[in-house]
Amino acid sequence: MIPPLLLYVAWTDRPQLFLFLLVFSLMTDVLDGFLARKRKEESDLGAKLDSWGDFAIYMTLPICAWWLWPDLIRQEASYVIIVIASYLTPIIFAFLKYRWLTSYHTWGAKLTSAFIIVGTVLLLGFGMVWPFRIAAMVLALSALEEIVITITLREWQSNVPSFWHAIQSTRQRNTNI
Repeated sequence: MIPPLLLYVAWTDRPQLFLFLLVFSLMTDVLDGFLARKRKEESDLGAKLDSWGDFAIYMTLPICAWWLWPDLIRQEASYVIIVIASYLTPIIFAFLKYRWLTSYHTWGAKLTSAFIIVGTVLLLGFGMVWPFRIAAMVLALSALEEIVITITLREWQSNVPSFWHAIQSTRQRNTNI
């Protein structure tokens, strides 16, 4: 529901409302994941739905940012491209291998989410470029880890905290065969 609202708010040129809704949607995403883990209500379906929701928001964001802050996006184009490529590349790898989104929810991805939220808000709301640039580099490293996890795992799994966990899971499955 949020991505169409974000698109509408950006299209109608309301940058402050856009930033508020973006932060609200990202924070509720973080809270939802935290509560699911805390209440031990994690599931493959929940991980998949969360990944699709994240995908929708993260693919909406560059379009909206372009509409609202075209000069800033042009200025930071190389970092914006790094962010988009770092987000899409692991998804493409996983989709080619598993026909599904990664849904790994790695520790790196969680750390990166915090960096991206802060970096994006500081960039779009205050014109501060360096936090966004750092976030782009951290995201690139996190994307690399997700690609390596996809290469390592034989079959799709949700909630793989790190590459080390992927190796352990692969070893355990090989032992059980």
